[in-house]
Amino acid sequence: MTLVAHPLLEVRDISVTIDGNTLVEDVDLTVEAGEVVGLVGPNGAGKSTLLRAATGVRASGGTVHIEGQPLAGIPRAELYRNVAVVQQLPEAPLSMTVEDLVMLGRYPHLGLFRRESASDHEIVRAAMVRTGCATFAERHLGTLSGGERRRAFIARALAQEPRLLLLDEPTANLDADAQAQILELLRDLASGGVGVLVVLHDLTFAAAYCDRLLLMHRGRLVASGAPEAVLAPEHVTAVYGSHVRVLPHPDTGMPVIVPAMPRRS
Repeated sequence: MTLVAHPLLEVRDISVTIDGNTLVEDVDLTVEAGEVVGLVGPNGAGKSTLLRAATGVRASGGTVHIEGQPLAGIPRAELYRNVAVVQQLPEAPLSMTVEDLVMLGRYPHLGLFRRESASDHEIVRAAMVRTGCATFAERHLGTLSGGERRRAFIARALAQEPRLLLLDEPTANLDADAQAQILELLRDLASGGVGVLVVLHDLTFAAAYCDRLLLMHRGRLVASGAPEAVLAPEHVTAVYGSHVRVLPHPDTGMPVIVPAMPRRS
């Protein structure tokens, strides 16, 4: 008997319509184990809406499968053990410490009435170290900057030890070096077999760190594939207008997106 390998995530013909407005229309995507897939596009393109639809939130049509199983048929506990989501504006009590927040990532593995073990605490500690928030583990969320808080929520997702990781703008509010660190972390997770679907705003970072890109515009998928193909000048101009240019990186040749500066006399 031949076993068929399914993608970690398979979305087919997903549409989202809210109050008569179609926000996402007939989009397909897959995420395989070991790859980082980037969702890119201008503000209002439908990226965040598509990510939420992939978790079963507000989809008006289409199907979502996790490793070949229909999403609706997967028990919640099993789903939370295998899929972690970092929303764009995650919420938690401001009085909660970073360490307590990250420990929430272990709860799908604990079961009813089981207390955290030494192993759970070690996993939480490792997640905080990997995301650079171990140094403020005892601080309350209300005292953190936007970037520090974002790192804490990413650490909570890592503590789940997911097979599939979905992130909405995880590098927002971070400087260039911190963005690179987070994206290198996602690449490291992918090298260990995790599948990653990430919404990114910065096209240059997306090209540098993602295996594949999905370019969205007005709720539809405009292009998908390797970064250099998706971010071809004709696609970028069609979606973002004539105010940006695509140049090859001097070291890697990957696309770099820069403002189209007017010539100075």
